[in-house]
Amino acid sequence: MQLSQNSLGDSDLNKIMYAVGILALLAIVSAVLLTEQPQAGGPDLGTGRRVDVPSINIKEVSHVVTSEKPEAVLAQFAAEESSTEKKGTELTIYNQNFALVKEVRPLFLKAGLNLVKYQDVAAQIDPTSVLFQDMQHPDTFVVEQNYEYDLVSKAKLLQKYLDKEITVSVREGEQTKEYTGTLLSYTDGIMLQTSEGVVAVSADKIVFPELPENLWVKPTLLWKLYATQEGSRETQTTYLTDGIQWHSEYIAKVNAEDTRMDFTGWVSIDNQSGTSYPETRLKLVAGDVHRVYESKYREEYGYDMVSGAPAPEQFAEEGLFEYHMYTLGRETDVMNSQVKQISLLSSENVPVKKVFYYDGASQGTKVQTKLNFKNSEEQGMGLPLPKGKVRVYKADSGGQLQFVGEDLIDHTAKEEEVNLYLGDAFDIVGERTQTESTNISRGYYRHSYEIELRNHKDVEAEVVVHEYVGSSWKITKSSDPFEQKSSSAIEFTVKVPANGSKTVTYTVEHRYYW
Repeated sequence: MQLSQNSLGDSDLNKIMYAVGILALLAIVSAVLLTEQPQAGGPDLGTGRRVDVPSINIKEVSHVVTSEKPEAVLAQFAAEESSTEKKGTELTIYNQNFALVKEVRPLFLKAGLNLVKYQDVAAQIDPTSVLFQDMQHPDTFVVEQNYEYDLVSKAKLLQKYLDKEITVSVREGEQTKEYTGTLLSYTDGIMLQTSEGVVAVSADKIVFPELPENLWVKPTLLWKLYATQEGSRETQTTYLTDGIQWHSEYIAKVNAEDTRMDFTGWVSIDNQSGTSYPETRLKLVAGDVHRVYESKYREEYGYDMVSGAPAPEQFAEEGLFEYHMYTLGRETDVMNSQVKQISLLSSENVPVKKVFYYDGASQGTKVQTKLNFKNSEEQGMGLPLPKGKVRVYKADSGGQLQFVGEDLIDHTAKEEEVNLYLGDAFDIVGERTQTESTNISRGYYRHSYEIELRNHKDVEAEVVVHEYVGSSWKITKSSDPFEQKSSSAIEFTVKVPANGSKTVTYTVEHRYYW
């Protein structure tokens, strides 16, 4: 069916054209919205995309760097593109002699390619771990990075000035004489080629005309940054560095009856990374993090250790992956070449038990003294304990604290038992004797043992006797009840009277099948 223009009035034709125009406009708007706005429910996080990097001619900047001294080039950018001010720092230290550093610094960038000197980084930085982020303009990125770690020293300057002219001052009697010439050698004194010939001197003073190229006062990251917009912005730089570690130390003060203790923990941070971290937010990670170590360049740095003052605030603990992280509730200064101590925990009146422990097969006649407690909240503890050394003190009859022993603990989760070996008992002696060893038949053996415990103290003593019985065993005779501790070990817990003795005997049979 065809409609002719004559069959429609002008008003009808206008209405049709108006409706078609509205539909076309709606179609265009819908297409734009679908293209520019995310769909309901958020973006598809499962689909990755590649970021297109603009084509950049980096030879223009690299040519300037190589044709002039770095100092001369960077001086052009000193007021704008050089960054030394640390505005905010977060330091996460792992107990494996490395740390994660996060620094926020203000930076002024021009649109296009910028040369940036990023100073005051750790001397032991892993340059391959550096992550740069422009917090206002995410499309800013690092085109090229150089880590300049060839630092100024007398030996380096002499090495750089081989076959070049220097001036040295030499004390000759009461006078000082200067020699100017080409440096030939410096391994065994200074040897110069002067107008008068070759001169070998022991220099009191050396004057170098200028600082050589590629020799730096401090470790520096040299970046070529590409920015799409000009202006000031805050940037965050994240990297890993070696040379900074932390470890825990604990102090336990037991009461006169050896039934209660006051328990305090300290964190010691040793910063030998080559830079300081003022007003940093501090986090400590306890656990065994897997790292891949490769042979890489590294210079040795030696530093003196300086004691830091303890801080009153404690750490808050939380789980992180399969580790534990402790966050200090305030900012603190972690200075280079410094050992800082910060309070970790403090508990009072924690129940403990002193245990005498005897393993005659490995200890001979020595009876160990142990102090056991449970790391539970019910007993005033309950914080996961990082591995470290526990030192134990006890007051003597005059009220003065005396050191009674120390032991190392591993990472200890809450609700776990802690057993501290403090030393060997002076007044309790053990003696283990095998009284029978019989081969009953093929693969069938019988062994008997006698363990004598002698207590020279004026009070009764409880002793735990540990015995390794091997495999395929059966206890056929026993003078005292025992507890099976594992598939190959048993323990007797016996009372030894004051100034007396106690004898434990047992017979074990082994049957092997072959």
